[in-house]
Amino acid sequence: MSDLFNRITEDQDVIRKLFSKIPGFNGYVERENRRAADKILREAVANRFEELWQRISSIQNDLISTGGLEFIDDLERAAIKIRQFIDRIRHASYGYSPFFNATKVKEEELANVYEFDLALLENADVVGRAIDNVESSLGTDGLPAAIRHLTSLSQQTIDVFNRRSEILMGGIESEENN
Repeated sequence: MSDLFNRITEDQDVIRKLFSKIPGFNGYVERENRRAADKILREAVANRFEELWQRISSIQNDLISTGGLEFIDDLERAAIKIRQFIDRIRHASYGYSPFFNATKVKEEELANVYEFDLALLENADVVGRAIDNVESSLGTDGLPAAIRHLTSLSQQTIDVFNRRSEILMGGIESEENN
């Protein structure tokens, strides 16, 4: 995650670098860089899950064409959860202002957010493997269990994002209490 923040910092134009030398302005630039990093990361995660959602849709089409209609509703539950996650991550505010304020952000809270961001990226791989399992289970007795597992992992992804949001909001609440 620090690579992403560093990339954004290094890509600043000359004017921003100049302004970063002005007292008080550096904190503003850092906060904006954190917001930009948050936006880039969340778009990357959303795009990855969009690919996974499309794979699930493809499996649903396969089930329809091969007579596996009894599994469509169960697989749709997983697809809905993935879509819900994609929508939440794409439409949530980027880098909520009080949390990303460079003068108030606590490194421990920021590290926790980055841990959740890493977990979201890792969940994409885990969900991808679960989709692989559903695909390989087509036409077998293991299909219902593979679909249940995918649905469970899809819900866990939403839960991770919700916990990430709680950390951001917790940071805001603790600042308001100070």
